[in-house]
Amino acid sequence: MPHTDTGMRARLADVSGYAERPDGLRMYYEVFGSGAKTIVLMPCYPISHSRMWKGQVHYLARHFRLVTYDGIGNGLSDHPDPKQLWSQSNYANDCLTVMDATGTRAAILVGLCADGVWPAIQLAASDPERVLGILAFAPGIPWLTPPLPERLAARPYFEQELESYEGWFKQNRHYIQKNFRGFMEFFFGEMYPEPHSTKQIEDTVAYALDGRVETFLMDDGPLVADSVEEIAAVCAQVQCPVLVVQGDRDHCQPFDRGVRTAELTGAPLVVLPGSGHIPMARRPVKVNQMISEFAGNGDAARPVAPRRRRGKRALLVSSPIGLGHAWRDVAIARELRRQVPGLEVEWLAQPPLTTLLAAAGEKVHPASKELAAESAHVDNEAGEHELHAFQMIRRMDEILCANFMVFHDVVKQERFDLWIADEGWEIDHFLHEEPDLKTSPYVWMTDFCGFVPMPSGGEREEFLVSDYNAEMIEHVEGNPGLRDLSIFIGDPVDIVPRQFGPGLPSIPEWTEAHHKFSGYVLPFDPATLRDRLALRRELGYHPDATLIVASVGGSAVGVHLLRRIAAAFDLLRASMPDAELLMACVRLATCTICRVPSRAATSLLCRAGCRRLWSWSPTAAPSSTCLCATTSSRTSTSRTGCAATARRRRPTTTTRRRNAWRGRWQNDCERASSTRQSRPAVRRGRQASSRR
Repeated sequence: MPHTDTGMRARLADVSGYAERPDGLRMYYEVFGSGAKTIVLMPCYPISHSRMWKGQVHYLARHFRLVTYDGIGNGLSDHPDPKQLWSQSNYANDCLTVMDATGTRAAILVGLCADGVWPAIQLAASDPERVLGILAFAPGIPWLTPPLPERLAARPYFEQELESYEGWFKQNRHYIQKNFRGFMEFFFGEMYPEPHSTKQIEDTVAYALDGRVETFLMDDGPLVADSVEEIAAVCAQVQCPVLVVQGDRDHCQPFDRGVRTAELTGAPLVVLPGSGHIPMARRPVKVNQMISEFAGNGDAARPVAPRRRRGKRALLVSSPIGLGHAWRDVAIARELRRQVPGLEVEWLAQPPLTTLLAAAGEKVHPASKELAAESAHVDNEAGEHELHAFQMIRRMDEILCANFMVFHDVVKQERFDLWIADEGWEIDHFLHEEPDLKTSPYVWMTDFCGFVPMPSGGEREEFLVSDYNAEMIEHVEGNPGLRDLSIFIGDPVDIVPRQFGPGLPSIPEWTEAHHKFSGYVLPFDPATLRDRLALRRELGYHPDATLIVASVGGSAVGVHLLRRIAAAFDLLRASMPDAELLMACVRLATCTICRVPSRAATSLLCRAGCRRLWSWSPTAAPSSTCLCATTSSRTSTSRTGCAATARRRRPTTTTRRRNAWRGRWQNDCERASSTRQSRPAVRRGRQASSRR
């Protein structure tokens, strides 16, 4: 069964394939990266598959060679005959089979619970040359210690049909057969005792349901070791380094099992306060650090060439979702350099942002090429002309984790005097999750605060939105000094007048208490646009022409709206034959704009990357020069290339007419332009000014 889609993957496999077991069953594997050391992430099967490690793949693959695989009975691997016994030797043997199929001579094994840790220990004892080390999360070695009391109480009733099933009594054959999803929702709810774990619970439940209930309920075969003495004898044979990690709120495995495993293998024990059974999902950044450090840092250990410090440095992380962030951040970066002479601003950014930054003369950090594509995720989440912003960000968790790790690598290896994040959600979230990672002053900027549920989402969405808002509030109030400065780009009147959720604060009151308001940061001087006559002249429109301007927002969802607008304009032309339509879009690929099926007179303005309506020279003051407007009497799907970037063509009748207009009224435009009054590029609303 294919993996359930829980959001766009941060990185695809370099190599994938199937490893065949001696009994003919195939196991799906993926290989990432090409580091000198190999790490194998062992799955917990049949209850889950390789996607349980999604928060680790992108980061580890940048520094190591990484192997993941689906165990039999889940994901893309084959399913065994449910009438047979589930052999406990499957786990160790399957790992060796995958290592052989992927050409892995030796590897560091990372496992969780009984399905990952105990097999890794068995392999280290039986094939020591194949195991370089073991990182053991929440060891689940059976018989080593008694089970948790609440689980032990329900165990004798597993085969009995009960009148009701509450708590761990849901771990019952009859209940699981009738309500597989219900059991998994209960089970993983117990695995994540940490608050605000709704996404992690949903993901792991989905991965469990990628398997079959018949496989999950297969009877177990004989244990590899069925006494403490036999287990101790196996552990005594382990010669490789071992690290045991245990959360102190684990509701699956007793804490003492982690302690005892560490004692028997001679391993240090790391305790994660407040963590449950699955820290790789709930605390992915911390787990990534631990794996990397245990494995020797991989390629991350490469020395960074020393830099001669000539002045202060700032690292600016700007959201690529819409170029509005980029324009205001460019304005802010330029003002910072003006106020702090010698300041070097480097950007951690990704396309389409990087194209605009290159045109504006900004410096993009080389590590930006390692970032996972946020804008591609947005486009994948979008429908024809709708985008559920909350769910889009919620389902971007894997990409956000990956990109935070890129940021962390950069600031760990290089010194910056200031970090700036303009809606860099990953930076803010994971710094609050792991506040010890903050090593420089940090500025947070945003133009909205909190999410609002859509009515169509019902009670479930209202709950999820409130939970996300509550987590953000707890982050900020629990770490009051982490954000050295929080800036709201806009004015108090821009804030939605409602609560964050039931029992939560008012959005306006909380935002005003925790942010400073900057007013609107614009990428140009508004005074240069006040002369409507001159503006029309520069765009090539007659002062009396009927002009309709249609602007569509920042993701590829806009192409469908553009097509609808063009189709509607065709109808409008019947009653307004002299009307003209100007379309402005932010970052649609130019090749998609050409497919707008309009047969009417249309101007296409494409702001894809550096192509924008208003030019802004890196050194000169803003000016209203149109860089990409191309007029045509007809735009059809048969035309090759985009109107905004096409080679110079013979002027159309419309273009020649506009050129003639320019000569007739240029003097009037120039006289009107001379009366312009300057206005600051950063404007404050009346309410914000009066409050100060």
